[in-house]
Amino acid sequence: MTAHNGLDPFQAKLVAAATGSTMTALTMTPFDVVKTRLQTQRPVPFPLFPRASAPSQLCCQPPNKPCVRSMSSLARPIAAEELVCVWHNGVMSTERVTGFFDAIKHIWKAEGTKGLWKGSGTTLVIGVPSSTAYMLTYDHLLNKVLPAIVPYESLIPLTAGITARSTITCLASPLELVRTNLQSTPISPGTPHTLRSVLVSVRQLVRSQGPLCLWRGLGATLWRDVPFSGIYWLNYESMKKGFSRRGHEGAWISFICGAVSGTGAALITSPMDVLKTRRQALVMTAGSPTGVSSTFGVLAQIIRTEGASALFTGIVPRVAKIAPACGIMIGCFEGVGKFLVKHEQK
Repeated sequence: MTAHNGLDPFQAKLVAAATGSTMTALTMTPFDVVKTRLQTQRPVPFPLFPRASAPSQLCCQPPNKPCVRSMSSLARPIAAEELVCVWHNGVMSTERVTGFFDAIKHIWKAEGTKGLWKGSGTTLVIGVPSSTAYMLTYDHLLNKVLPAIVPYESLIPLTAGITARSTITCLASPLELVRTNLQSTPISPGTPHTLRSVLVSVRQLVRSQGPLCLWRGLGATLWRDVPFSGIYWLNYESMKKGFSRRGHEGAWISFICGAVSGTGAALITSPMDVLKTRRQALVMTAGSPTGVSSTFGVLAQIIRTEGASALFTGIVPRVAKIAPACGIMIGCFEGVGKFLVKHEQK
């Protein structure tokens, strides 16, 4: 038997997973930045005067607060009482990001192109190793470990996805905390977060509260990632087998199955994504204005003050990111892996 040049199966899967996670991190970061900015905005406070009696061009600021009309929506203070809102031409306008395309416009205007890729370096540091480890762990559990343990074949992808994601999420939680705060709405005007400023805050946080504070928000992250992974892999493997029975296979099939499965899982778990982002953003600030910081406390606070619809804030950029990201990741893992694997010929 003559072996062609190539990699053994494990090496091929390693390179394929790293390739997919790198491509995903580089292309999908802007969607993640927009999603995080939308989710970390405070709700609009009730105006200090009725709209009908609002004098033209008057700010709805307390008497001791200056009116800042040109403030970037991404550089405004995080404190709700300092939010700028102006009565202008019969409309109460606020300096806020109001949606997906508005967020892109404001990020571009306030921070330039670099702002849309904010945290991409940290994403590469976090995403490439964790996604690679996640894919390899899932693949090993799916093909080697669980078939001998799980009695029902249909439950193997579900179990493998949940187990792999739980493990990797727990290990990467401190790095995810850094990335979330790097991409979140700045806490003071004109001073967008930098990696250095966030790391300084992390060191101060660890000194004052101990290392375990770096895992705050882990519960919300697990509530998001574990169901997402279970739903995603269960649907992905089912769709892939369905296409295979009809004679359709290859990287494009993997891409389609991954994108469709990722979209469904993202829609279902979107509320927990909002909770995870809010929870981790609160860790690095002075905390919630109401003193609420637990995951379910934040959930109750959001529903009470902003309504249930706020739990789906950022869903457009999240789905816009996850659908192609899942497709790219699994397409690379399947396609590049098969291309690189060592083939033997008699």
